[in-house]
Amino acid sequence: MSRPEDTLQADVHYNDTEARKYTTSSRIQTIQAAMTHRALELLDLQSPSFILDIGCGSGLSGEILSDIPESEGGPHVWVGMDISPSMLDVALQRDVEGDLFLADMGQGVPFRAGTFDAAISISAIQWLCNAESSETSPAGRLARFFNGLYASLKRGGRAVCQFYPKNDVQKQMITSAAVKAGFGAGLLEDDPETKNAKTYLVLTVGSAGTKGDITGVVEGMDGVDVVDSRRKGKTGKGEIKKGSKAWILKKKDQMEKKGKVVKATSKYTGRKRRIQF
Repeated sequence: MSRPEDTLQADVHYNDTEARKYTTSSRIQTIQAAMTHRALELLDLQSPSFILDIGCGSGLSGEILSDIPESEGGPHVWVGMDISPSMLDVALQRDVEGDLFLADMGQGVPFRAGTFDAAISISAIQWLCNAESSETSPAGRLARFFNGLYASLKRGGRAVCQFYPKNDVQKQMITSAAVKAGFGAGLLEDDPETKNAKTYLVLTVGSAGTKGDITGVVEGMDGVDVVDSRRKGKTGKGEIKKGSKAWILKKKDQMEKKGKVVKATSKYTGRKRRIQF
């Protein structure tokens, strides 16, 4: 059975008819609610937070964020972004409490650095793995998305992305892109090896300080694969010395990839200054 993301772009697939069909389906509402609550459980928020809902659709997950009781750390304030005008139009008609933003996550996350305490995404990021044309690069779309998401979260912030990977290759593609952007990443699969299997990518900005589990979320959980390629292969040899020209150039390249403005490189870049008397 083919997936919709294999044949059409999300904004084309979720037209007015599909958007209303998706929103009014009691089965989809039940599944969406369960996955949203699971994402919140993994986020482990202790107080009302400012949350980004990526691929928010018609606001089904957002309604749950708004309704979390104070005893469970809520209610939360949220902003939703989605590529489908039809989905957002349905959300407006339903008068959801969150602010809505029309945007393609494959072009990045267009918010100021450190804006959000946390982020969730339900059944959306697998759309980034498909190329609708020869000019579209799944790797580029994934990189822009995760780089933008990393920048938009506060230090110590978390994100949980539930998605349906087509295969292990796609799962690895998504996880690797997140780690390259700087996230600590853990993969959790509920109901594995069944038709109801659901994959959650748990992401953390900055080290959580927990030995063996950089996400600080999934430690002790069964069936969790913690990924941290930044620690692999570091033997102490060939490491770039902090403050050296090579280190500065590497940092500037990382900042440029995240869309930041950096000073132009010159022959003086990384050169030590003379002591002034």
